[in-house]
Amino acid sequence: MPATYITNARVVLPDAVLENSAVLIEDGIIAAIEPVGSHRAQVLDLQGQWLMPGLIDLHCDAIEKEAEPRSNVLFPLDFALAQVDRRNAMSGITTPYHALSFSNKEWGVRSNDTAAALARAIHDFGEQGLVDNRVHLRYEITDPNALPLIEDLIDAGAANMVSVMDHSPGQGQFKTLEAYLQYMMGNHGMGRAQAEEAAQVKLMGAEGAIERVERLIAHARRAGVATASHDDDSVQRIATIRNLGVAISEFPINLDTATAATSCGLATVLGAPNVLRGGSQSGSMRAIDGIRAGVTSCLCSDYQPSTLIAAVFTVLEQSDLTMPQAAALVTRNPADAASLADRGRIQSGLRADLAAVGRQGRLPQVSHVWSAGRLVCATRYPAALAA
Repeated sequence: MPATYITNARVVLPDAVLENSAVLIEDGIIAAIEPVGSHRAQVLDLQGQWLMPGLIDLHCDAIEKEAEPRSNVLFPLDFALAQVDRRNAMSGITTPYHALSFSNKEWGVRSNDTAAALARAIHDFGEQGLVDNRVHLRYEITDPNALPLIEDLIDAGAANMVSVMDHSPGQGQFKTLEAYLQYMMGNHGMGRAQAEEAAQVKLMGAEGAIERVERLIAHARRAGVATASHDDDSVQRIATIRNLGVAISEFPINLDTATAATSCGLATVLGAPNVLRGGSQSGSMRAIDGIRAGVTSCLCSDYQPSTLIAAVFTVLEQSDLTMPQAAALVTRNPADAASLADRGRIQSGLRADLAAVGRQGRLPQVSHVWSAGRLVCATRYPAALAA
């Protein structure tokens, strides 16, 4: 792999921005920052664009729409994975965690068998991809059938993160039964009777849920797999998951819950689409409020990879965070939350996952992306991207 000398860049370090600086990539790692030059390397002039660590996305289910673009219309899983791999590369995401839901036979790609097959496909994809594709297994705690499947995937090394979730109506994301029914009818094409049946199945599956959660979290921790809880909605629930050993709180419903999670030392994850749109689609807390209050440590793309880099610049405009602090929401902090010591920072000796970002009008746009030192994306707009 040829060495690459990136020049004339605004290099985003963990605590500073180096103006008109340079970075040298050799053998897949960051060899040096601000070297005088390298006669052996290919030279790339970024013309004043930002150079950031590659983005780390702990939760995105965009692969589900690639696999099932319409209700009950499934594409080949390897084809779907190849498409979302390209989407992530073009969005500057070098470490995506593909979020796969195990919800018995709730709908299409979220059936247990299909989710397990997709997890194995991602694992087998390996070095064929442009970026470092990882598996995030989401366990619906009202489904006893999925637990052994997920444990088998953990044992096979086909899991990089496990989260527990409860989408039963009346709590969490669905504060009322009607909210649950409207979601299932609108998003998954169910008739009302079918949605009502799904709600009853979830409510009936509550028996034994806490024991299943304890078993799964313990199994994941023994295997060194990162653990998370989804849609936490109270201080009491934060205390419960912390006692179980969960390390990450995804999409806390309100500011009190996010504050409690932060106080307990949990990483907190909110959605980049929430930042971009100015609010939550389900009426939960605004991500920008959590960021301003200092209780949001990470952003994820949730369902749309392109929102992650856009959210960084929105945060810069709408908060007091500096560029290193805003970039940390999608780089250093997710790396720390998932115990990824080899990436998330521009630092000599670390993996050369990098993204160059400029502006096309108001919009931040990714121009170049390197994954383990390989240039995996390079774009040419009609006019040069503004610095």
